[in-house]
Amino acid sequence: MQKLRSAVICLIVGILLFSCKKQEEACSLDPEILKENIELKIERLEDQFFLAEKPEDLLFLLEEYPEFTDLYLQAKLYESKEVLATELFAIHQDTLMIELYTEVKKNYEDISDLETELLNAFKYIRYYFPEFKVPKVYTFVSGFSLDLLVHEDIIVIGLDYFLPAAHRFQPPDLPNYITKRYERDYLIPMIVTAISSRFNKTDLKQNTLLSEMIYYGKAFHFTKMMLPCTADDYIIGYSQKEVSACFDNEELIWAHFVENELLFETNPFVIRKYTGEAPATDEISPDAPGRIGRWLGWNIVDDYRFNNSVSLDELMSDTDTDRIFRQSGYKPRP
Repeated sequence: MQKLRSAVICLIVGILLFSCKKQEEACSLDPEILKENIELKIERLEDQFFLAEKPEDLLFLLEEYPEFTDLYLQAKLYESKEVLATELFAIHQDTLMIELYTEVKKNYEDISDLETELLNAFKYIRYYFPEFKVPKVYTFVSGFSLDLLVHEDIIVIGLDYFLPAAHRFQPPDLPNYITKRYERDYLIPMIVTAISSRFNKTDLKQNTLLSEMIYYGKAFHFTKMMLPCTADDYIIGYSQKEVSACFDNEELIWAHFVENELLFETNPFVIRKYTGEAPATDEISPDAPGRIGRWLGWNIVDDYRFNNSVSLDELMSDTDTDRIFRQSGYKPRP
């Protein structure tokens, strides 16, 4: 389900989309933005690493991809690259690792859809933020050691984390309410939300629940702007049912924050209850999804842009969360 007010904002700033309570409604990307001169080819590093026949082959790859080696494989933690290559070779000979790699190849034989979606997102980011440098993008099978690395220079996708929810291989150290978001449709929104942090300015002196809510609201607003045809549930990591329930109970949710004077709360334990990872926000209801403060912050930020003449760059650079809230004119929809 997508938010009507998000659609209005996007139309105002020139993005052609329809966002309503019907997910199947048509949506078109802006042809002018798609003219941005950007090229992208996702490189499948897992193939090269698993085809290595000896540690020396891996050592060559470590030298061939220095950013991947240093940032993703954390080469500095090893005595030498030779030691790293030897350990990797042993890991890649493990029967379960080979089976995991095989399953990833079955489920991600073709990633052209991911490549196209990410390319279009990069074009949108470059359009709004001309200083954006397009990173190299790699895939890998990490053995559930790291899901995503999003760096200014490279992005590495641990595809083993993004197997179907019913697959027998699942991240071992994550609860189910988190792993259900580790599916193909959530992948590109995760990457774009991570990229938003480069542009999402904050004031560390502002340590209230409201400031935390606004930070995440700006991040989700950014992601929606870059992926205008992506449903809200894939951006925030809720199910369609949870998104619908949040809107149906928006007045109740907002009343809880107001009546309990939560917006300017500074206790980190209280803040975590409303913005941290959790299966539910029990303080409101066992049926209220976790991280509901982030969802509410998204609504506030959407209303701020709708009710004020503010560019996306100005929004992301603004650190005055109190003013953003005051000028948002936010009220829950009855």
